Amino acid sequence: MPNASLKAPVAKIIPHTLEKHGHIRIDNYYWLNERENPEVIAYLDEENEYYRQSTAHTKDFQQDLFEEMKARIKEDDESVPYFYNGYYYITRFEKGKDYPIHSRKKGSMDAKEEILFDCNEMANGHAYFNLSGLSISEDNTMAAFGVDTVSRRQYTIQIKNLISGEILPVKLENTTGGSTWASDNKTLFYSRKDEVTLRADRIYKHKIGTEAEKDTLVFFEKDETFDVSVYKSKSKKYLIINSGSTMTTEYQTLLSATPDAKFKVFQKRTRGLEYSISHYGEHFYILTNKDKATNFKLMKTHELATSKDNWEDVIAHRDNVLLEDIDIFKDYLVVSERFNGLNNIRIMPWSGKGEYYLPFGSETYMAYTTTNLDFDTEILRYSYQSLATPVSVIDFNMKTKEKTVLKEQEVLGGKFDKNNYTEERIWATAKDGTQVPISMVYRKGVKRNGKNPLLLYAYGSYGVTMDCHFSSVRLSLLDRGFIFAIAHIRGGEDLGREWYDNGKLLKKKNTFTDFIDCSRFVISQKYTSAEHLYAEGGSAGGLLMGAIVNMAPNLYKGVIAQVPFVDVVTTMLDDTIPLTTGEYDEWGNPNIKKYYNYMLSYSPYDNVVAQEYPNLYISTGLHDSQVQYWEPAKWVAKLRILKTDNNKLYLDTNMEAGHGGASGRFEAIKEIAKEFSFLLDLEGIKK
Repeated sequence: MPNASLKAPVAKIIPHTLEKHGHIRIDNYYWLNERENPEVIAYLDEENEYYRQSTAHTKDFQQDLFEEMKARIKEDDESVPYFYNGYYYITRFEKGKDYPIHSRKKGSMDAKEEILFDCNEMANGHAYFNLSGLSISEDNTMAAFGVDTVSRRQYTIQIKNLISGEILPVKLENTTGGSTWASDNKTLFYSRKDEVTLRADRIYKHKIGTEAEKDTLVFFEKDETFDVSVYKSKSKKYLIINSGSTMTTEYQTLLSATPDAKFKVFQKRTRGLEYSISHYGEHFYILTNKDKATNFKLMKTHELATSKDNWEDVIAHRDNVLLEDIDIFKDYLVVSERFNGLNNIRIMPWSGKGEYYLPFGSETYMAYTTTNLDFDTEILRYSYQSLATPVSVIDFNMKTKEKTVLKEQEVLGGKFDKNNYTEERIWATAKDGTQVPISMVYRKGVKRNGKNPLLLYAYGSYGVTMDCHFSSVRLSLLDRGFIFAIAHIRGGEDLGREWYDNGKLLKKKNTFTDFIDCSRFVISQKYTSAEHLYAEGGSAGGLLMGAIVNMAPNLYKGVIAQVPFVDVVTTMLDDTIPLTTGEYDEWGNPNIKKYYNYMLSYSPYDNVVAQEYPNLYISTGLHDSQVQYWEPAKWVAKLRILKTDNNKLYLDTNMEAGHGGASGRFEAIKEIAKEFSFLLDLEGIKK
C-alpha cells in the first residue's frame, strides 16, 4: 500500500509579476524556469523521490508489466528491405540491444551485408542517443547522418566514407539532422537552427574536404513564424528548400546538377496559400489550397513556369474529401485521401483509364503509402493496421492488383489472437451538435454495464490526425479488462481541414469540450463510468488534459499528462522559447489582446482553482525542447497548494531525456509500464 505518512514536496513561493495589456498576473513559481539553479534541480529531485516512494508498492508490478510487454516484442527484428539506387537498405535490431543497426546489401538480398551504422556502439557512454537524417550520395559512396545525445533535437551532422569506413572529422553543429546531397556527390545541403529558439532558420552548403566554418549560407529565413528544410525531389533532378509556417508555404528549387547556382522561388509566399510540390517528367504536381480549396486539390505546371498563374487543375477540390498526399510513378499517380475520417488510397493510371481504390473493410484502421523511392515500377508499398490488427507492410501490383504481405508484426508469447478483440467506431454529439467519432477496442466478452475501466486518448492540435494504430504494449491493459478509445476531436484533421480550423485559434475550446462530450457519451452508453474513466494526452494533448481537469474534474478517475503544454500564455509571450513564434497561427499571438484574453480563459496553469482534481500522473523531460520542463513543474506546484482532495499527484521528470522520452526501445517501455501501473493501481488490479 502507499505510504500515507509521506509528505509531498512544496515548492517555495517567489511572486513574480507579469503584465500585459494592462492585466497583471502573479506567477509564484516562475523561478522554476532556471534550469541551472541548484534549487530547481533539488525540487525536481524531491518530486521524483516522492513519486518513487509513493509508488514503491507497485515497483514489482511495474517490472512484471515491463517484462510482459518486452516479451511480446521480437527482439531480433528487422524492417522490410527497400531498394534504392542499386542497394537494399535494412534496419534491424539484435536481441537484448536497445538501438537499431542500419545496413545495406548491393543488388541482391543474398549479397554480403554492409553495416552502415551500429547505433548500439555509437550510443555507448550516452544516456540518450538518436541517429537521424541518414542521407546517401547518388554514387553510393558517402553517408551523411545526424546525432543527438542530449534530446533537445539539436543534431550534429557528420559524414561517413562508405568505401573506406572512415567518419570524416568535420562536424556540422546545431542542425535539424536533415541533409541532402547534390548530384556531384561532394556538396551537401543542410538546415541549421537558431541556438536560442531552436527554430530551423538557415540552409547551408558544405563541400567535402572543407572545414565547417567555411560552409556557405545559402538561405536565411527572416520571418520568425517560418522554419526551413532542404531535400531532393524523387526524380533526383531538383534540390528543394521548403519554408513553412502553420498557414503558409514557399518553395525554392535548384537543379541538383548545378549546386553552386542560385535557388529560384517556385511561387512566392502569399499569406494563407499552402502548397507542396512533386516533380515528374517536365512538370511539377502541386498539392494546394489555392482558390479556397479548403480540403486541398491537385494541380500541375511546367517546370519552367512555376508561378501560380500557370497552375492547372488535375484533381478538383471536394468538400467532403481531404487530399493528403500523392506518390508519383512512371505509369501511375497514387493519391492518399481521407473521407469520413478514414484513409483511402486511390490508384490513377496516367493513361486515364481504370482508376480504382484499394479496398479496406474496417472502420478502425489506418492505411498509408510507405517507402516508394522507385519511379519505374508497378509496385506500390503501403502499410495497414488497426486497433486489433498488427501492422503489415504490403507490396501491391497496381497493374495485376496482386497483393503480397511482406511482413506482419509478430506479437510473441503465444497468447495474442486478433480475433479475441472487438473494434468499434461510435459517434458522440458535441454540445454544438457536431458528431465526433470515437474509435475503440476491447476484449470480446466485455459487457456495457458501466463498470469497465476505459482509457480515452486524444491529441487535437496542429491538424494532426489520430489514426487507429496497433500497439502490442496496449494489450497489457486490454487483457486486464480495459477499453481503449481514441476521441477524434476537432483541432486534428481527422474529418478534413475544416475539422482542424474549428479547433484552433479562437475556436480552440472546441477541442476541450469535444473531449468532455466524448467522455460523457461513453459514460451514457455504459461503456464505463466516472469511477472508471481515465484520460491521456501528451504535449498539446497534455494541454487538453490540463484543460479538461479544470473544466470537468469529476468525470475522470485518473489522468495521464505527458510533457504537457500547460502554461500557454507565458510561453506564447516569450519569443526566446523554442517554437513559440512559429505557433502564432495555431494558438494566436497573445501580444494581440483578443488572443491574450482567449488563451488566458483556458490556459491550464492560469485556471487552477481550489477544487477536487482527479488522480494525476504528469511526466516531463529536463531537456525537452518542445515543452519546457518548467511548465508541468509549475503546474504541479500550483495544484499541490490549491487542490482540495487527497488524490494522487505525481510529477515524474526524466533528468536525462527530452520531449520524446527515453531513446532506447526498452527504456521507453519502462516509461509505459509506469503509466500502466498508475492506471491499474487505481483500479485495484495488482497483477
